[in-house]
Amino acid sequence: MSIKTQYDFDVIILGGGLVGATLALALHQQGKKILIIEKKPPQTDLLSLSQSWDARIYAISPTNQQFLNSLGVWPEERVQKVSHMEVYGDGNGCISFDASSVNVPCLNSMVENRYLLAKLWLALEKEGVAIVSSCTQSVITDVWSAKITLENGQTYCSQLVVGADGANSWLREQVGIEVTASPYQQQGIVANFNTEKPHNGCAYQWFRGSDILAYLPLPQQQISIVWSTSDPESLTKLDKESFAREVALAGNQKLGELTLTTPVFNFDLIMRQPKKIVSQRIALIGDAAHTIHPLAGQGVNLGFADVQCLSNLLKNASDSGTWSILRQYQRSRLLAVRLMQYSCDGLFKLFANDYFPAIGWVRNQGLNLVNYSGSIKKRMIREAMGL
Repeated sequence: MSIKTQYDFDVIILGGGLVGATLALALHQQGKKILIIEKKPPQTDLLSLSQSWDARIYAISPTNQQFLNSLGVWPEERVQKVSHMEVYGDGNGCISFDASSVNVPCLNSMVENRYLLAKLWLALEKEGVAIVSSCTQSVITDVWSAKITLENGQTYCSQLVVGADGANSWLREQVGIEVTASPYQQQGIVANFNTEKPHNGCAYQWFRGSDILAYLPLPQQQISIVWSTSDPESLTKLDKESFAREVALAGNQKLGELTLTTPVFNFDLIMRQPKKIVSQRIALIGDAAHTIHPLAGQGVNLGFADVQCLSNLLKNASDSGTWSILRQYQRSRLLAVRLMQYSCDGLFKLFANDYFPAIGWVRNQGLNLVNYSGSIKKRMIREAMGL
């Protein structure tokens, strides 16, 4: 016997950040009825946003750029293509990657979080996607549906609730999904700079023991940096001139003198691995489903891959929350995410290991060997680009 349920929406998405907003737009364009619940809607005035640069920058893979472009939200402005990358070990090891070696125009594209997010929200508003600005109070699921109750008592029923509500996901906790959190005992420090020398579309990364510094190119002779360090206080307490000098020295003066142009932000680095990413009428995406060390710049790309996987599975589904669909989503994403997490974790631990002196020689020679192996290096480039 079937039960007829009256749904307010096909899918309710908790969280309207980059990943949640992208899923909402993708599902809406498939003809599904979507609700986003986001307690702090972002600013969408592009003219105002263009007056300064966001220090939160993402390296978007070509595959995900193509996906965002298909949704009509890829920004043609304020984007920097990365055509080359140089990675330096803590000894004499070095490896370089070039887009031309795999016959593509760029390795990835650097985009501001808030500018891309504004593009997404403008598209959501234009297409009439339902948005509620509120906190959630409870979630109840059964075999047939999921019901969300807001803090004002309003309730909504849907076939599926998706948690895109970040690393400390409320939804994940409410439905009892256990998560293993492995702190790196580090913080990531981010900021933007003007550079004395042009970067020519090249990204740089230095492994300095357990510390990792990345220069990410931006338009107008600017860079954004991500410095993963176990001693953040020694950097964040500096005045802006001293901090800029430390960043330039740590990067071997590769781009000459640097001038700080944004506030300095820092955040804890933790690898999070939920035991599962689905439950009855529930799915997790983005940081709610996984967090990763930023050394490979794959965090948001994994989130967009979640979106593509889930939206493809839901495309022709009459019921978006069936267990068969959720199982397929978990099978498709869990292994891929775990492989990326363990790869980044292993690389971090390899360079952080100072107990055995010989390991330092091995890891730097390994970089050099891969650098001279054309086939291995090309495969690495294609994997990182999602090709």
